Amino acid sequence: MAGLTAAAVGVVRGRKMKSYRKELWFEIRGRRGFVNITGQVEDCLRESGIREGLVLVNAMHITASVFINDDESGLHHDYEVWLEKLAPHEPVEQYRHNGYEDNADAHLKRQIMGREVVVAVTGGELDLGTWEQIFYGEFDGNRRKRVLVKIIGE
Repeated sequence: MAGLTAAAVGVVRGRKMKSYRKELWFEIRGRRGFVNITGQVEDCLRESGIREGLVLVNAMHITASVFINDDESGLHHDYEVWLEKLAPHEPVEQYRHNGYEDNADAHLKRQIMGREVVVAVTGGELDLGTWEQIFYGEFDGNRRKRVLVKIIGE
């Protein structure tokens, strides 16, 4: 079986890959915020029944992010300061994108922090490293936005 893809190995062994999809919804009060969603992703994994595979978690909005890092308030503060230095919200006139909405900075912050993460599933658990947690990052809040959790495996 050397050289076969994981999907091909599943077929060779007579097993069919499973797929699971769920949307998580968030409405952050205020302009920006970070939410630890590791527990919600773990709940999805349990619901899926998948023991070996991959989890994709991605923000389904262009001014939000999903990323992995430490759940430590000092780090979250440092992100706020760093992101605001890189892409300050004001003055809004500095951006050509602004017009209908004054959120050009949120688009740039999302680009920096990333759209999605992929995490391995081993033995029915998220295969995260020490201190790693999954976060939803909001950069233009005060409205509902969704995160897709897609799990494939067996």
